[in-house]
Amino acid sequence: MDFSDTREEAEYRAHVRAWLDANAERRKPGQTFQVQYGQDGLVPLAKDWQAKKFAGGFAGITLPREYGGQGGNQMQQVIYNQEEANYVTPRGVYEIGLGMCIPTMLAYATEEQKQRYAPAAQKGEEIWCQLFSEPVAGSDVAGSKTRAVRDGDDWIINGQKIWTSGAHFSDYGIIVLRTDPSVPKHKGMSFFFLDMKSPGVEVRRIKQISGTSNFNEVFFTDVRVPDSQRLGKVGEGWRVALTTLMNERLAVGQTPPPDFNEIFALARSLDLETGPAIRDASVREKLADWYVEMKGLELTQYRTITALSRGETPGPESSITKIISANKRQDIANFAMDLLEQGGVRLTDDQPMAGMFQEAMLSSPSSRIAGGTDEILRNIIAERVLGLPQDIRVDKDVPFDQLPTGR
Repeated sequence: MDFSDTREEAEYRAHVRAWLDANAERRKPGQTFQVQYGQDGLVPLAKDWQAKKFAGGFAGITLPREYGGQGGNQMQQVIYNQEEANYVTPRGVYEIGLGMCIPTMLAYATEEQKQRYAPAAQKGEEIWCQLFSEPVAGSDVAGSKTRAVRDGDDWIINGQKIWTSGAHFSDYGIIVLRTDPSVPKHKGMSFFFLDMKSPGVEVRRIKQISGTSNFNEVFFTDVRVPDSQRLGKVGEGWRVALTTLMNERLAVGQTPPPDFNEIFALARSLDLETGPAIRDASVREKLADWYVEMKGLELTQYRTITALSRGETPGPESSITKIISANKRQDIANFAMDLLEQGGVRLTDDQPMAGMFQEAMLSSPSSRIAGGTDEILRNIIAERVLGLPQDIRVDKDVPFDQLPTGR
């Protein structure tokens, strides 16, 4: 395993850094963007930043040039993500669309559709969301119940999705739907994309404990979608969904702060009743644990980066990074709030680091659900990385409409 950039990668990193220096503010420890994901006012700022990235040649780095991309490789995308994480930029608005939706469109859409939608998304003109989760299905995407029934050249959609990030400001969405409930659950699904302003689509924002609202419930009442907007064959939507989920592993960026550096800085600056926090044995023990976790994650990410530099596609082992980093962030935030006591409950400009720990304490539980719950990821690691026996799945070969529902 070689942790160093190649000559070409080093040149690209210098090019990225120079452009970011000229166009964005370098992030200080504990500093966050002026408007957080889920807060009003973020979208216009994100659109401006995305347009600037497109003009600078850093939007759609891995996408083909014929569809508005840069024709680059995954290593260049990783390098850009690593460098951008050091700057204060608006996050969270385009990651799903460009990281999951557009790659799925490029794999299954018609040539005309690719030319129509891919460049517009990269320029920041249109925002996409992913409509997968449902109230009774959660991370079990194949358990989705929202129906689509064929009606001539259209399909009619009825049902509900939930936990849809950014649905309230999205222009388009990709969606997996039940089109044949008489076959086992993985075989009766089809995959579409649709205009989020279509008649019958109702988006309701979910108020979160952190005060933000980036998740949504989305209701569909007799929504018509043309068959021409179906991606993949009828009944093979699960295969298309896997394409989206594989891209999700690469699209999910670094977990937002706080991490070890932020909690270490807090411990150095804080005095407890017994003296400086950094000298307290229990604090030092926790810091040591998080440092080890941080270094373990770095090495795991280097393994992924090495695979990318060889032209390989990272596999299910990428789940390890997500499950460890999400739990670590929550653990750090909770511990920091204990250290700060009442002083941690604030969100003011003069105490940005305290505000960051408070926001993280409230929002970090969602990180352990988004992109696959802890339980789903542990199953993936156990079965597909460690090769352990699968869980017993009594619904595997049962027609979907014969599965017990408890109602």
